[in-house]
Amino acid sequence: MKILLISSSPHKEQSRTFALAKEVLEGLEGAGTETEVIQLADCHVCFCLHCEACHKKILNCSVVDSVRAILEKMLEADGIIIASPNYINQVTGLMKTLMDRSAHFIHCKRLMGKYVAGVVSSGSGQNKEVLDYIKFYAHTCGAQYTGSASCGWALSQNIIKEAKKLGKKLIEDIREKRVYPDQTKLIEEGRAHFKEIIKLRKNDWEQEYQYWQEKGWL
Repeated sequence: MKILLISSSPHKEQSRTFALAKEVLEGLEGAGTETEVIQLADCHVCFCLHCEACHKKILNCSVVDSVRAILEKMLEADGIIIASPNYINQVTGLMKTLMDRSAHFIHCKRLMGKYVAGVVSSGSGQNKEVLDYIKFYAHTCGAQYTGSASCGWALSQNIIKEAKKLGKKLIEDIREKRVYPDQTKLIEEGRAHFKEIIKLRKNDWEQEYQYWQEKGWL
């Protein structure tokens, strides 16, 4: 079982975001998991050019940077922890740029069967909008959302306890292949929407259309 933590704080290991995410990882202890941490601040992540290269040829991109390797690690993982500071009620620009570059995941629901957890920190502690966005991203890529952990200025013992519980729940969701009906409904609505777009653009997005055919979704 592979768990991937992607953290987007510019302070990396010194950040409260990462400190909270580490507590989630501690909840995985004893579960026999393989974990990997990506600090986006250490990566080269460029803006999406909307060239549609990744739709024409899966995971192909005209921009040469760290993103393809990160996306491949996401595809290899069973669970993904998305951790970000709250920047004006949104994930950081670096995290948003990575999400923008994963448009193929949205078209083809490439995270189906995987589980996502959100981790957010802020000065105010008012993190619902950011966590809701991470949840939305999970669903639009086809993943089930296990839950979240968030904090304000301080990591209280209660917050640490909840973060560790989130790690345990993430493992349980993956092992039991839990499916949440309300989330599945949203995922299926999204897939129905993109089904029509994929059919409409089948001559432009050849490999994505082929992917849908192979999945039996058309």
